[in-house]
Amino acid sequence: MKIHEKYIKRCIQIGKNGLGNTAPNPMVGCVIVHDHKIIGEGFTSPYGGPHAEVNAINNVKKTHLLPESTLYVTLEPCSHYGKTPPCSDAIIKSKIPKIVIGTMDTHHAVAGKGIQKLKTFGCEVVVGVLEEEVKAHHKRFFTFHNKKRPYIILKWAETADGFIAPTTRDEQKPVWITNKLSRQLVHKWRAQEQAILVGTRTVIEDNPSLTTRDWYGKNPIRVVLNKNNRLPQEVAILDGKATTILISLANKTQNAETHDQMELTHQSAMTEFINWDLKDKIAHQICSTLYKHDINSVIIEGGRQTLQTFIDENLWDEARVFKGALNFSSGTKAPHFSGRLLSEEKIINDTLKFYNND
Repeated sequence: MKIHEKYIKRCIQIGKNGLGNTAPNPMVGCVIVHDHKIIGEGFTSPYGGPHAEVNAINNVKKTHLLPESTLYVTLEPCSHYGKTPPCSDAIIKSKIPKIVIGTMDTHHAVAGKGIQKLKTFGCEVVVGVLEEEVKAHHKRFFTFHNKKRPYIILKWAETADGFIAPTTRDEQKPVWITNKLSRQLVHKWRAQEQAILVGTRTVIEDNPSLTTRDWYGKNPIRVVLNKNNRLPQEVAILDGKATTILISLANKTQNAETHDQMELTHQSAMTEFINWDLKDKIAHQICSTLYKHDINSVIIEGGRQTLQTFIDENLWDEARVFKGALNFSSGTKAPHFSGRLLSEEKIINDTLKFYNND
């Protein structure tokens, strides 16, 4: 089993190369081993391309060794046709006799069918190696399919005295609490996740672009809550530089009245309508909308009200909180939450803390 763990660890390591590109597919890693030597490696291609197992098989130069090799993979090989043929078919065709799998795929289209197919064709299959580590690696994928919502990351920056915004913003717009390196790191995170979400007030007060302009990588899908259709037409999130979804939060009558207007005025963005009712769990409704759009991870980077809404409905998986060196003395207090502190690090004069929602 120790040998199996060694190669599954390598699968997790190379699977991370797909972070930010494979969604909504999982970022699977795969290695092929012959006589204790890796002869092929692969990770999932950007969405629509070959999966990890196919890439690993195609990277094997001495293909005559495949019938004597073991394939290691983080997630159960698929057995159905999607944008690509089944990975289990490629394994069977290559006559690889033994497959070691980190964990079973809970997606309804797979869910043990890939394992059964491999066994039916005579393959030896081992399942459940470093399973908890593998599930953590595939946390976005499993959250999406098991909980029917995206993996949710809360992110904010607060001052040393616990404020996320000053009383007034006359001098600077937006108001920066953290240093340039911290802000660059946030852009890296944006490139790694499928979407980013902010509220109406954040757009009106800060006019953010929500892009990865300070980091190499694709822009996330921009999701903006447009409460009572208050967004101006000239805001940066309507510049067409990234896919943008406006979620209209209004009562049923208002949504009916503004539907045609928004279709005409917000042509650079898709529009979804949620009937606003303070008695309803609005964050749950937002998550249902994101699930409908196949979004499996989202950074909530809104103001206090937006962040607190997700916290109060217990709809978050991790929080990343920056604490800067500034003091505001007054203003908008940081969200109130409780979570398990995982780690913290210094970024020059900023402190970054990571929390889990256990």
